[in-house]
Amino acid sequence: MNHLSQIRLFTTLFLLLFLSQKLVAQDGKINISQDPKFEQLLNEKRKINSSITINDRYKIQIFNGDSENSKKTLMDFKKANKDMDATIVFSTPMYKVWVGNFKTRIEAEKNLSDLKKKYPNAFLIKPNK
Repeated sequence: MNHLSQIRLFTTLFLLLFLSQKLVAQDGKINISQDPKFEQLLNEKRKINSSITINDRYKIQIFNGDSENSKKTLMDFKKANKDMDATIVFSTPMYKVWVGNFKTRIEAEKNLSDLKKKYPNAFLIKPNK
């Protein structure tokens, strides 16, 4: 090896060694900033999920039809019955408005007789998975 090659090799090794000391890897610290409303939203979702039990509860279907009319029926129902749960369920190709979350069939039938006055096509259901 000639003298010039040795100097280049030494310079290259020195630069690589020097630069590798200056390289900085990730330090492994994670900083998460979270909007406080996110935790509030999660708590609301948890509350809703715990109140929606599909398998062991009776519901009353008050409407079956298109999207717009189901939304209108749901809004009208919620205005008149603030204390009763109501939701829209999509089952191809129809939208259904289900109300209530009744533990017993007797309780559901009592409410069904009251609801039939305003919604004559209402009927009792027990949804399953």
